[in-house]
Amino acid sequence: MTTATTAGLAPSAVVDLLRERGFGPFTGVPCSFLGPVITCLEAEHPQDYVIAANEGEAVAIAAGAHLAGRSPVVILQNSGLGNTVNPLTSLCHTLRLPVLLFVTWRGRPGSPDEPQHELMGEITPGLLTTMGIRNELLPDDPARFAERLDAAAEHMAATGLPFAFVVPKGAISPYPHPTAEPAARHPGLMLRAEAIGQVVEAMDPRTLLVATTGKTARELERDFDRPENLYVVGSMGCASSVALGVALYTEGRPVAVLDGDGAALMRLEAMAAVGRQKPTGLTHILLDNEAYESTGGQPTASAGVDFCAIATACGYRATYDVSDARGLRAAVRQAQQDGGPQLIRVRIASGSDPRLGRPALRPPQSAARFMEAVSR
Repeated sequence: MTTATTAGLAPSAVVDLLRERGFGPFTGVPCSFLGPVITCLEAEHPQDYVIAANEGEAVAIAAGAHLAGRSPVVILQNSGLGNTVNPLTSLCHTLRLPVLLFVTWRGRPGSPDEPQHELMGEITPGLLTTMGIRNELLPDDPARFAERLDAAAEHMAATGLPFAFVVPKGAISPYPHPTAEPAARHPGLMLRAEAIGQVVEAMDPRTLLVATTGKTARELERDFDRPENLYVVGSMGCASSVALGVALYTEGRPVAVLDGDGAALMRLEAMAAVGRQKPTGLTHILLDNEAYESTGGQPTASAGVDFCAIATACGYRATYDVSDARGLRAAVRQAQQDGGPQLIRVRIASGSDPRLGRPALRPPQSAARFMEAVSR
């Protein structure tokens, strides 16, 4: 690895240079460190950006694009690097399908970050190296980036293997012309914090409540902290499976999960497991703002997805599609009264308090407190 970068590259310059060198299409899952690049692609070259639900899917899409004669680029947060291990090692390596990776470096040693990024931050360069993927820090100078990009292309052509640029915080500057705020595209809808409040008001007070990572968990803790809440940090897409495990082995207690559209899409197989196991105490509440809000509002693929139809096909007992407070309260009460599994899709607008803090409880404390609440 080379030394740290000190200035940011303009996202348009990054995209233009890649396209001039023949790279594209682009696919991946946003990270705030690379969010400006995806926002730039959405604004200036939407035909070149393919929305992926998880990072492993993005690698597989890129592998297919290479087979079709393209030079694909995969964009991902290093927390999702684990999702790519199988397709990178058993698909790209086996078939010699080179893809260019931009992997952010959350949790970089010496750079304060959230607890869920600590371990992956320590092992990111080493994990890439272990997978046989040559990697180096993204240069902060456009001329140097062009030089290293040419070297990456030569390496991929010679070896048939992927190449990764590791992207630290601040390596990419903000995109100067962001797309319209999702809230402006969906006037009249509740914000997530309001929807969470309606759920808490309507649910059985004995409910064991699992909240997905990101602002959902942060808003729940800020406004409605209680021992029966579990704040999942990291592990995007796993909250519904965690709630399934709790529901299967907790007798006589209602269980609910506050999920998100991006998270649900990342682990869509979780709905198949819920429908197959049919835990009667589980209510699956999916807060859908059609965006990865934490990384800058880049769109998810949820606008074209009928989650209720998927849940029904997977074996859920019933579903609801609501977009107002009254409908949400009624759906929560009915779902818990009738028994699950039931899905409530809640259409919401993006937006949150800019002063929203991080969870006060450390993750191990949250888990221990929740376990005590379950045992009571």
